[in-house]
Amino acid sequence: MTVERDIFITEVALRDGSHAIAHQYTVDQVKRAAKSLGEANVPYIEVSHGDGLGGSSLQYGLSHTDEMELIEAAVSVSGSSKIAVLVLPGIGTIKELKHAASLGVKMARIGTHITEADVSAQHLYQAKELGLETVGFLMMSHMAPVETLVEQAKLMESYGADTVYMFDSAGALLPHQVRERIRALRQSLQVNVGFHGHNNLSLAMANTLAAIEEGATRIDGSIRCLGAGAGNTQTEVLTAVLDQLGIKTGIDLYKIMDTAEEIIAPLLQVPQEITRDNLVLGYAGVYSSFLLHAQRASRQFGVDSRDILIELGKRRVVGGQEDMIVDVAAELAHLGG
Repeated sequence: MTVERDIFITEVALRDGSHAIAHQYTVDQVKRAAKSLGEANVPYIEVSHGDGLGGSSLQYGLSHTDEMELIEAAVSVSGSSKIAVLVLPGIGTIKELKHAASLGVKMARIGTHITEADVSAQHLYQAKELGLETVGFLMMSHMAPVETLVEQAKLMESYGADTVYMFDSAGALLPHQVRERIRALRQSLQVNVGFHGHNNLSLAMANTLAAIEEGATRIDGSIRCLGAGAGNTQTEVLTAVLDQLGIKTGIDLYKIMDTAEEIIAPLLQVPQEITRDNLVLGYAGVYSSFLLHAQRASRQFGVDSRDILIELGKRRVVGGQEDMIVDVAAELAHLGG
């Protein structure tokens, strides 16, 4: 692989990893992690509820600590690393975006479903006005053809996104599918192209390398794989692999390894591995953050969590429809009875 450019990594464990620990981050945990990640020279660190600003709710899961406190704590210790936040229009509001910016956030990542880029316009425009680096990302990108991905990405570019990401939110894509999509984005956009993968089919690293080879320069990783489902491309491993390939990230390899081992590993409630439920997320093409919701519904209704996830995949349920998880579980229990 020959890549003559820098790769900028955004560490998402303090946002995407919130799903894996049921949004129970404390100020002390975030401070210790953000400080260590800053010392490792990680360019960007994303901090917010797993479902973005405003996500703390009965629908998505209540946070242990107000996310603005977590953001402020991260900003105070992250050094030269820039703090980013996720905003999902319909969950996060302009008011919350302004609040986050006032605390020292430098990047706003505005995400929508693959076919709904038009709802990102207001948030991207506002982020630009606030002087933030702007990222648009298209979630569940396996659910639409390449032509739709390009069309929607162009909309985000027109709204002022400095970077447009394709998110493999379910960890359902195969490397050749990632290649095709990233290549099409690179050929069609003038702005940076990014990739965010999940490891539900054990393909996050392969997919990330395919994306980089096709021209993606903005890449998400989760240290110790601390992310929804089976986690994301593992940051410390990605750093080592790119170093072997002669690709510059600017990240201190030993320090990011130490951070993973000494700071992040103790936060894991269970090891981040590809369990049967994680595997089904990728196999069925289901939003990775549905994992804990489906497992709770499984216990409540006495049905196999895999059956719940498979049915959600058949119904093409997407983020924002978490209430459907309980409905599906109840229906399956009724049919089984």
